Amino acid sequence: MSTLPNEREEYLKKKKKEKRIVIFFQILILVCCLLLWEIAAQFDWINTFLSSSPSLVFKTFLSLFEQNDLLSHIGITTYETFLSFAIASLIGLSVSTLLWWFPRLAKILDPYLTILNSLPKVALGPLIIIWVGASMNSIIFMALLICIFLSIINIYHDFLNTDSSYITLLKSLGANKKDIFLKVVLPANLSNIINNLKINVSMAFIGVIMGELLVSKKGLGYLIMYGTQVFNINLVITSVFLLGILSFLFYYLICFLEKMIQKKTAN
Repeated sequence: MSTLPNEREEYLKKKKKEKRIVIFFQILILVCCLLLWEIAAQFDWINTFLSSSPSLVFKTFLSLFEQNDLLSHIGITTYETFLSFAIASLIGLSVSTLLWWFPRLAKILDPYLTILNSLPKVALGPLIIIWVGASMNSIIFMALLICIFLSIINIYHDFLNTDSSYITLLKSLGANKKDIFLKVVLPANLSNIINNLKINVSMAFIGVIMGELLVSKKGLGYLIMYGTQVFNINLVITSVFLLGILSFLFYYLICFLEKMIQKKTAN
């Protein structure tokens, strides 16, 4: 019996060690790529006018920060992304629940959801601007169009693929549909819902940047468009780097949420 705590402690140590190794190599790959990029730029192996360099990106970052423009651009893109992500995730979960609850409704709406999800949203950009106006609303609407149908389809199919043996057991015990959903379907798909949130974050960023490229006068998408128009590659790549950092932060925020949920369910 005394060996069990030691085995558990050994297992946790191995798990932490594995996590540290993974993080180390992730950082190492990033650092090596940046170093190779900078070396190639310093020795004129690449044309910095077309491909920039880490040092030039850093200088552009400092210049934007000194002009007091950087935080406002980041803040607007973050706000638009978070709002569209939250709305799409909430509607996606709600509609998926409704479709699971009413199978006939799901059969009726299934082809429409597939068609709407497959529509090229970029082509709808001019129509969205006409309908909603050339404002932040059209950017959020664009992001919602990209996120929402994919979210509904994914979560609904996860609900359908819930292990039927548990559902059959609850039915045999006289459980109603509400009990089946709250005690089997929803708990069994928590990890799938979290994974869908991770997808929604990336889709929300895509939608927001697409919208900002079309109508915005602020935000990282606007900086990318402006940098392209004036052929300022340093500004474009700096904006892309900042988008990568924001995506990283959003992703790990969801990972943190996932760990919190796992701890609560474990207890």
